[in-house]
Amino acid sequence: MITIAGAGLAGLASALELARAGAAVRVFEAGAEIGARSVSRYAGGMLAPWCEGETAEDRVRIWGAEAADWWAAITPVTRLGTLVVAPPRDRAELTRFARRTTGHRGLDGAGIAALEPALAGRFPGGLYFEREAHLDPRRALRDLAQAVRDLGVEIVLGTPAPGPVDLDCTGIAAPLDDLRPVRGEMAILHCPDVEIRRTLRLLHPRVPLYLVPRGAGVYMIGATMIESSSTRAISLRSLSEMLGAAFAIHPGFAEASVIETGTGLRPAFHDNLPRLALRGGTLHLNGLYRHGFLLAPAMAARVARHFIPETSNAHHRKRHTA
Repeated sequence: MITIAGAGLAGLASALELARAGAAVRVFEAGAEIGARSVSRYAGGMLAPWCEGETAEDRVRIWGAEAADWWAAITPVTRLGTLVVAPPRDRAELTRFARRTTGHRGLDGAGIAALEPALAGRFPGGLYFEREAHLDPRRALRDLAQAVRDLGVEIVLGTPAPGPVDLDCTGIAAPLDDLRPVRGEMAILHCPDVEIRRTLRLLHPRVPLYLVPRGAGVYMIGATMIESSSTRAISLRSLSEMLGAAFAIHPGFAEASVIETGTGLRPAFHDNLPRLALRGGTLHLNGLYRHGFLLAPAMAARVARHFIPETSNAHHRKRHTA
């Protein structure tokens, strides 16, 4: 039996890969329901490995290249790509973004309007990453938990791990000295008068912002790279910046209703890459940073290989199913 602390994104993805490999798995979750305590509930759900190359190492693109297919077997995935735009005064940011990334093609204003008619006349140019995708994080986490249960994994809710576990996936709460928190902030808007179908990234010299459609006129707008350990609610300045960004994308957002705001502390190591770390007999999967939904599948596969090496599958399956 392999025991896991934390039924968030990392814990559930690992449980799925372990169960697929034939292991018996039990997951302990301190929250009373799936997602209640998970920072992933405030994620954008962007499966955007090529866009992430703007600030991340190439390993992020490589590890995340198959994420959309992995998730599509579990939950609905929207495969309409990512559109990156910048206000005319920030065209230099768009040029810089293009130099630092791959997997895109340039668009003029007419090309942007062909993809997103609501943006006709709004931006003179942009970048289109057509192989990228997005999902609804909260639904994806629930669907992942159901897929895990369907494979016979026991998820014990409302119960912290009673003692040492085989795998710790508790995020920023984990006892790892080299973790640091990166604050993510988001707002969910209802604006049925604006129809945008794909993820938009609006480039800004200080804080990159993104808009992700959730369907039925609902959109999430957020910022993910705020170096802070504060757990307070979103500040008026941050909310104003995000709402201003939405207005810059389309003036129709001025009439949007703010459904929800939220913040979360994402765990990161100094290089902003996730890692597996063995401490006192417990394996830790941590440091997913802003790449949770993108990199969780690849990292979970590494967890499964750790516990059930391909060269001795039969031995390990017998050991962990006994």
